[in-house]
Amino acid sequence: MKKSTRNAALLAASAAVLGLTAPLTATASTAVARTPLDWKKCEGSGLDPRQECATVEVPMDYSDPDGKKIDIAVSRIPSEKPEARRGALLLIPGGPGGSGINNPSGKGQKLPQEVRDAYDLIGLDPRGLGRSTPVSCGFEHGDLATSRLRPWPGADGSITENMTAARRMSDACERNGGDLIRHISTANEARDLDRIRAALGERKISAWGVSYGTYVGAVYNQLFPHRTDRVVLDSNDDPDHTQVSRGWVVAHEAGVEDTFPEFAKWAAAPGNPDRLARTAAEVRPMFLRLAAKLDRDPIPWPGANPEELNGNVLRQTMLNTLYDPDDFPALAKLILAARKGTVPPAPPAPPEDVLQNVVSVGAATLCNDIEWPRSTAAYEKGVAESRAEFPLTAGMPRNAMLCAAWPYRPKEAPVRITDAGPSNVLLVQNERDPATPLGGALKLRAALGKRATMVTVDSTGHDAYLANGNECGDRTVSRYLATGERPGRDKYCD
Repeated sequence: MKKSTRNAALLAASAAVLGLTAPLTATASTAVARTPLDWKKCEGSGLDPRQECATVEVPMDYSDPDGKKIDIAVSRIPSEKPEARRGALLLIPGGPGGSGINNPSGKGQKLPQEVRDAYDLIGLDPRGLGRSTPVSCGFEHGDLATSRLRPWPGADGSITENMTAARRMSDACERNGGDLIRHISTANEARDLDRIRAALGERKISAWGVSYGTYVGAVYNQLFPHRTDRVVLDSNDDPDHTQVSRGWVVAHEAGVEDTFPEFAKWAAAPGNPDRLARTAAEVRPMFLRLAAKLDRDPIPWPGANPEELNGNVLRQTMLNTLYDPDDFPALAKLILAARKGTVPPAPPAPPEDVLQNVVSVGAATLCNDIEWPRSTAAYEKGVAESRAEFPLTAGMPRNAMLCAAWPYRPKEAPVRITDAGPSNVLLVQNERDPATPLGGALKLRAALGKRATMVTVDSTGHDAYLANGNECGDRTVSRYLATGERPGRDKYCD
C-alpha cells in the first residue's frame, strides 16, 4: 500500500476504535541532551503543505535508558505569526491506539487564528503506532471485528467465547508482539511527550488532549508538572488509579444511558425521513426487541466483519453512533433495514495491517496499565449484574477483554492524579457523552482540585471542543489557549 493511503487509513481506524521503576521527574528528563530535529516534508496526500515531520528517539524501556531505542514520529505546523508565538501545542490523540501525526493539518486547522498564531501545532503517532516504531500482534481476522474487541457476551449472557478469545488474542501478542509490546503504557507515552518537548527545545509545552488523550495529558502533567504551560483536557476519562482502563470500559454503561435518550428524541421527531417510532419512549423497547431478534436470527451481511448483522453488531453500531449525533441517520437506516430483514452495504473497513497495528497498540495500553482479574467467575458476576441494570449495553462493559489473559504483569503502578502542581488545566466536557461520561469527568475535576477549572457543555456526543460541543464552550477554551484567561470557577455552557 502507498504510504499516503496507509496514513489516511490509520487515521480512520484510530478514529473508529487500557512497578519496576519510579516515575521519572522533570529533572531527569531535562538531563537528556537535545538533538536538533531533522524536519522534512511529510509523506501523504491531503496534508497542509506547511506540515513537517521528524522522529524523536526514545528508550523502549525507561528503566534502561541506555538500552534499545525506538522512534516516535512527530509533526508540526509552525506558528502562523512568529511575533505572536508563545510556544508549542501538543495535540494528544485519543484511543488508546489513536494516530495524531496528521492532527496539525486536520483538527489543528479548526483552531481559531489567534491560537494558530500563538503556537507551533505538534502532532504525533504514540509509541508502537503508525509511523513510529510499529508493533503488531498478528490477530486472526475475526478478532479485529469491533464487536469482538468490545467483549459482548453471548445472547444468554455466557462469556465462554469471550474467555476463549481473550486467551487466543493474548497468545498472539505474546507470540508476535516482540519486546515493544511490554513497554506500551500511558506512563511511557507521557515520558515520550517530555522527550518530544525537550527535542523541540521548549522549556514548557501546552497541550490539548482528547478522550484517552486526557488521561495521557493528566499523567504527563502529574509526572512533569513544571514542564506544562496551558493544558486543555477534552472529554475526560475517570483517573481512578485502582481501575484505569477497566473503569473506562465500565463507563459505557452510564455513557449510553446518558446519551441514548437524545437519539430516541431524534428518531421519533415528526418529519424525520428516518423516523423509527411515534414517540421517544417507544424507541428504546423497539431497539431492545430488534437486538434480541437478531440474537436469535442474524441477517447475512456480506463484506462486513463478522459477515452477519447480529444483536451484538447492532449494539456496537449503536454505541459507535452515539459518539456523534451527525451519525444518527446511519443507525436509523440500519434499524429500518433490519426490521425488513435486509442490510445496507457493508461499511468500509481500513486495511487489515492498519487495523492490526491500531488494535495491538490499544490492547497493549489497556492491559499494561493495570492488572485485570483472571477469574472467569468475576466476569460472569459483573456481566450478570450489568445486563440486569443496563440492558442497552448487555453486559459488555464488565466483561472479559483480552486483558483477562494478558501474559505480562504491569511494570509499574498507575500514576495517581493529584492536586499537586500549577493551576493550569481547563477541562471541557459534554454533558451527554457515551464514552467518557460526565460522572467520570467530575472525578478527574475533583482529583485535580485547585489545579483545574471545568466547563460543562450542554451538548451530546464524544469530543467537545470544536467538535460536538457548543459555541460557548469553544469560545471559553479558545480564549484560554490564546490569552491564558481561564474561568475563575467552574462554568456551565447551555
